Amino acid sequence: MIDAILSKITALSAEIHTSQTEALWLLPLAIPICIWVSWSDLKFMLIPNKAVIALLIVFLIMGLFAFSPYFYAWRWSHFVIVLVLGIVINAAGLAGAGDAKYAAAMAPFIARADLLLIILLFAAILPAAYVTHRIFRSIPAVKKTAGDWKSWGEVRKFPMGFALAGTLLAYLGLAIY
Repeated sequence: MIDAILSKITALSAEIHTSQTEALWLLPLAIPICIWVSWSDLKFMLIPNKAVIALLIVFLIMGLFAFSPYFYAWRWSHFVIVLVLGIVINAAGLAGAGDAKYAAAMAPFIARADLLLIILLFAAILPAAYVTHRIFRSIPAVKKTAGDWKSWGEVRKFPMGFALAGTLLAYLGLAIY
């Protein structure tokens, strides 16, 4: 199954709808925010609203340079749609509010035509992030260094911001590649 997902990702990434230039405008400022979100979610099981707002500001400003006015405006509709879906998903208890808000902030960075690609990227990155998290929390040296991280003790919850951030970085990285 993983092979099929990776094969489909490879095929779809050859036809990615975010250009290299667009991704180059967005990725450098998205990287530190994605690191911040990952760290915060791993340590506190919380995605700060400031990080969500920061990512939106990156798109608000850099998107003006990266996209034509038409595509820039349409990409904001992605934010609204994902935010509404995120609220419903959060209300159903399927994801945290921070995860929903962060996914909504990520949405303008992603071309509508790349929806299947982003779903497949997330489907590949989520289990990889989960396994990585579980392996690292079982290493004594890591637990000693980051022993106060709330996510280490969670059994039923997972810091989804870790996987979401990886998905955005992978998507923009593929667009550059």
